Amino acid sequence: MKKLFTPYSKATLQLKNHVVMAPMSRSRAIGNVPNDLMATYYKQRSGAGLIITEGTSPSPEGLGYPRIPGIFTDAQIEGWKRVTSAVHEGGSKIFLQLMHTGRIAHSSNLPEGHQVAGLSDVKAAGEIYTDTGMFEYSAPTALDEEGIARIIEDHVKAAENAIAAGFDGVELHGAHGYLLEQSLNPHVNNRTDSYGGSIANRSRLTLEIVQKIAASIGADKVGLRISPFLTSNDMPSYEEADVHETYVQLAREINLLGVVYLHISNNPGIPQNTHQDIREVFANTIIYCNGFTAETAEAKLQDGSADLVAFGRTFLANPDFMKRIEKNAPLNEPDYNTLYIPGEEGYTDYPELN
Repeated sequence: MKKLFTPYSKATLQLKNHVVMAPMSRSRAIGNVPNDLMATYYKQRSGAGLIITEGTSPSPEGLGYPRIPGIFTDAQIEGWKRVTSAVHEGGSKIFLQLMHTGRIAHSSNLPEGHQVAGLSDVKAAGEIYTDTGMFEYSAPTALDEEGIARIIEDHVKAAENAIAAGFDGVELHGAHGYLLEQSLNPHVNNRTDSYGGSIANRSRLTLEIVQKIAASIGADKVGLRISPFLTSNDMPSYEEADVHETYVQLAREINLLGVVYLHISNNPGIPQNTHQDIREVFANTIIYCNGFTAETAEAKLQDGSADLVAFGRTFLANPDFMKRIEKNAPLNEPDYNTLYIPGEEGYTDYPELN
């Protein structure tokens, strides 16, 4: 039988198959609180061995987009309990992705009294959606050391809240131009204190958050997502050798901390030696995602470069994705007109395979 369909077991990660549902923003959390529609959505897709939720903010100032969920209030914890219970009924594990948007935000998307914050005051180029139209990204206020300490503690408390809500663990979003990747990029992070400059200093925020969350809920409940060489959300590119060493060193350090997995956004432009060196220094589970078909995912598992493979948009349009690829049945195409409409149920009523 193909690896995709067989159980997966490595360290403490025990899954019914080798397939992961990738995190995908849905913007359905009215008042930033998870709801029954979200529980339905995730339960429908519990064919995956592991589900990683949409990006969820650990604090009010991390809510850069409209209607993304949080995990910092009692109401949010209760809302997420409905989701985790539904997914566990389907036999899947579920991790909550913690995503602080940092400078990729607009002030009108934040609760009153909060402002856009970043590692520096470097404003992102481009526009962001708000409920009143498209606007340029807001200029961020650079966090002082007290602000960084608060961000770290917000992540730790959010991880504790996630466990209280029934999640099997948390994934830190260190990719795609959000706060943790902003800290890694020398063109965005222009700090001159202990959180800026060298690779060690630029990695410090991520590693301190990982270390403190691991100490609180256990390293076996912590994953990290990274996107080497991608330039999403105005991430300026920098010297290839520096990018390579940044991510290899980061993988080496989180391996020492014992985190359960490293989730890598696949990019054909990533030099093969970067892939290979990350694989060499990180002993636990490696997940790859972005652009895979069932066939290319199986090949990735067979050659050993990935332990698990994640699918995003195909899971969006195919609640029964696992059944479809097992039977080699046609896949539904995502209806992108329904992705971010408030209250729209389009992502739960695609036709399922009989």
